[in-house]
Amino acid sequence: MFKIDAQEVNLFYGKMHALKNVSMQVEANEIVALIGPSGCGKSTFLRTINRMNDLIYGVKINGNIKIDDNNIYSNKVDVNELRKNVGMVFQKPTVFQKSIFDNVAYGLRVNGITKSSVVKEKVEKALVQAALWDEVKDNLKKSGLALSGGQQQRLCIARTIAVEPNVILMDEPTSALDPISTSKVEELLLELKKEYTIIIVTHNMQQAARVSDKTAFFYVGELIEYDKTPKIFKNASIELTQNYVGGKFG
Repeated sequence: MFKIDAQEVNLFYGKMHALKNVSMQVEANEIVALIGPSGCGKSTFLRTINRMNDLIYGVKINGNIKIDDNNIYSNKVDVNELRKNVGMVFQKPTVFQKSIFDNVAYGLRVNGITKSSVVKEKVEKALVQAALWDEVKDNLKKSGLALSGGQQQRLCIARTIAVEPNVILMDEPTSALDPISTSKVEELLLELKKEYTIIIVTHNMQQAARVSDKTAFFYVGELIEYDKTPKIFKNASIELTQNYVGGKFG
């Protein structure tokens, strides 16, 4: 059984056909990179996995996406529970005007966990997992907005994993970061995949090659090729993929 199984997913923004018969499977504890030019559908596909596209007026989706063999587009699905189970990290750090501690605790409290000892334990665990604990443990009451950009992104990752999701979606999580911060986030991803299944949208070909187990190349709403990352970058089956990863367009 696949962790994520998408079959013939089509998505329309009004009359615009943004995703065209996309089918792909993701194993548990894999990192999958979604690559392709701007506007090719990779972020749109990412948002189908936690139903964030539902929030956009005029969107129509058909096809089937299962997580752990459960159809996430079933009428019986609690979308709030789905989004707890499928965490998301955005391109720009979305730090709240709260302390470092309260930023990480936010999702826990929203989900009804209020016992202070439990919240404290889970916040510390998440900050340790996000490789941020040693940098902030003496300043947990400090505003999260006072952290550097790279630290803010790791704080957002800590907030995401504090509620213990099964899947983490990341939409260009390092595009606004400097090379050192990017490297720290990439190291973190390789640690997190021991416990989580991760799908990352990236424009950075080197990043996809460094961190992902498999890579999916999207072009004009279609999934052109999906395979193990070394094959995509060194021996892609389709010429369009070869041209993109080779830098001939993008």
